[in-house]
Amino acid sequence: MSPSREMKQKSEKINSSKLVTYVLLGLVGLLGLVGLYYGSYSTPGLRRSDDDSFDGSDPVLGGFARNNDFDDFFEDQELNPEVPKSIPICDMKYSELIPCLDRSLIYQLKLKPNLTLMEHYERHCPPPERRYNCLVPPPKGYKIPIRWPASRDEVLKANIPHTHLAEEKSDQHWMVVNGEKINFPGGGTHFHYGADKYIVSLSKMLKFPGDKLHNGGNIRNVLDVGCGVASFGAYLLSHDIIAMSLAPNDVHENQIQFALERGIPSTLGVLGTKRLPYPSRSFELAHCSRCRIDWLQRDGILLLELDRLLRPGGYFVYSSPEAYAHDPENRRIWNAMYDLLRRMCWRVISKKDQTVIWAKPLSNSCYLKREPGSRPPLCGSDDDPDVAWNVLMKACISPYSAKMHQEKGSGLVPWPMRLTAAPPRLAEIGVSPEEFRRDSNIWLARVTEYWKQMKSVVQKNSFRNVMDMNSNLGGFASALKDKDVWVMNVAPVLMSARLKIIYDRGLIGTVHDWCEAFSTYPRTYDLLHAWKVFSEIEELGCGIEDLLIEIDRMLRPDGFVIIRDKPSIINYIRKFVTALRWDGWLLDVEPRIDALSSGEERVLIARKKLWDDGVMAI
Repeated sequence: MSPSREMKQKSEKINSSKLVTYVLLGLVGLLGLVGLYYGSYSTPGLRRSDDDSFDGSDPVLGGFARNNDFDDFFEDQELNPEVPKSIPICDMKYSELIPCLDRSLIYQLKLKPNLTLMEHYERHCPPPERRYNCLVPPPKGYKIPIRWPASRDEVLKANIPHTHLAEEKSDQHWMVVNGEKINFPGGGTHFHYGADKYIVSLSKMLKFPGDKLHNGGNIRNVLDVGCGVASFGAYLLSHDIIAMSLAPNDVHENQIQFALERGIPSTLGVLGTKRLPYPSRSFELAHCSRCRIDWLQRDGILLLELDRLLRPGGYFVYSSPEAYAHDPENRRIWNAMYDLLRRMCWRVISKKDQTVIWAKPLSNSCYLKREPGSRPPLCGSDDDPDVAWNVLMKACISPYSAKMHQEKGSGLVPWPMRLTAAPPRLAEIGVSPEEFRRDSNIWLARVTEYWKQMKSVVQKNSFRNVMDMNSNLGGFASALKDKDVWVMNVAPVLMSARLKIIYDRGLIGTVHDWCEAFSTYPRTYDLLHAWKVFSEIEELGCGIEDLLIEIDRMLRPDGFVIIRDKPSIINYIRKFVTALRWDGWLLDVEPRIDALSSGEERVLIARKKLWDDGVMAI
């Protein structure tokens, strides 16, 4: 027998042996999965085992080893050290951890941010070796939050055990401690008598029909900078207006945490050195009520950022001493602000009591009439006003396109029709109106199916804060229009151009890189939807395990996560469900193939258990 033939036979025997081994391992794995699947419905919560202990001395653990062979699902977990049986719990002092807004990290890494420019409130993410690879615990005594709409006016003190704002702002009626609850009367620095009355007064200043701030559906998206506990945004909701309430994690700690606990659309952010993560022409109105921002700094760069974000004819509502006080310093600031905004072609629409309202021009006409060399200058043709992730602000005016200049407006229909109407900016991203409508129909069918799958376990008002981690054209959020929820639509950086469509539909959202932690407090979302997010970050070389831990940080106890991805990804994620304590309820289904399916897909729906100090709630 020739050597080559003998080697071939040996190879065939080895391959046959391997095949038998793989089949047996596959059967064992399959039986284990069946047990896990059915056991997840009946297994009570368990105390952490000894190997799950964590002394809190250093929550910054080494990352999990990366496993790029996701198809190797049937490997016995005992032989797979890359999949932990449990994940450590962070020390209790990290119960409010926001990894990329952790100011202690700035000092640990010896960064030197410019404090006068608010750089210390901007994002600074930990390097891979300093990631917090542990589960963030809830505070002692944490309970399932009060549900919307009651949550607008009260939250459980144990869930956010901070009362200093109630003391500091006692004369402004921000919040009041009432036994085991914290109440929110709806007051603010410049609306002591309630946000509802303040909103009506703004409507009257603008002379809108029926004193309705929505102006027949033409005002839908609002940016509230320095929002406090977001009572302004809370009371706008009944006017069919949705506000992106924005505030930094500053000396008024936990204001955004309170807002999200209440179920009000809000996020952490600051007007510092970088553009806010929203596309140009996203908001009809920007609002600042004693937001303590120096609008004159750096040649008015912060006002120019608002200019980028406002739609043609958009309003800037400013309630602050500079607008009404008569002392020399406030008069100086007012005069300088008035001059700057005049050069930006804004004009005063109304001024009454403590508030002034400016309007942005509808076209480029005013810009073209300015003297040569006027400041601030127009941005160059090479500047893309829609690029907004990790981009420095620019002290220039973003002019309108020739088409928008000619039309003198955004071309949007009023709310709620704009939710389903094809926006004019679709052409900028190469999507036809027919594709847009087909996308909406597909997502309506998908979301309807999701709700059918969860119907048996979802109680009334279970969901209020929802996040779509890959929002595409906003179809997922649009499909929830009849639910009493709001959706944070997240456009991954590579798809950020599509976020303008989200805003043109009257929805809100942000750009984000899912290789990093999101700018929110722990336990702030009831439902997270991840469509193709895991497969996309895996292609970028980022850790699936890191994102699972980040989702757990954002998800409220008893909250749900819906992961829609290719089968190999779902199989791999299933290995972590128990370690993450997401086996309060579990469903793994194969959905219908539709026009958005890039290939075979599976849907995993899981519910996070409520646990306290390592003991699951049964």
